[in-house]
Amino acid sequence: MTGKGMYFWSIIIIVVSNILYNVSLKLTPENASPFPALLATYAAAATAVVIASLFDKSGKGLISGMKDLNWTSIVLGLSIAGLEFGYLMAFRSGWNISTGSLVANILLAVTIIPIGVIFFREDFSLIKAAGASLCIFGLILINW
Repeated sequence: MTGKGMYFWSIIIIVVSNILYNVSLKLTPENASPFPALLATYAAAATAVVIASLFDKSGKGLISGMKDLNWTSIVLGLSIAGLEFGYLMAFRSGWNISTGSLVANILLAVTIIPIGVIFFREDFSLIKAAGASLCIFGLILINW
């Protein structure tokens, strides 16, 4: 699937996966050490990737496709570990599932704007600035 279909399906996949992600982290047993929990998470993710690769129509296998990778895969892996550890500890320290993720994602959205504008030459209009301002105002209200 490409084009408009993937444009919408990709967001649906992100939303559904994020719901499962946050609920799973929130329900991870308090007495479970975070590191074996994360190791089990990565084992499940690796299994899912291997199974999904069987349906890859690009013609490249997992091993031969590795030659096209660069440092970004390593940084992505490290950032995923940081994200999952951070969310797990946030929920364990008392953040509600309904606000913890919201606060983190709003802060992410607002702080990544300069990166998009400076490094990727993305457009940032007055309307978008107003939207970001509303997000910041929302953060104040959520944490009031």
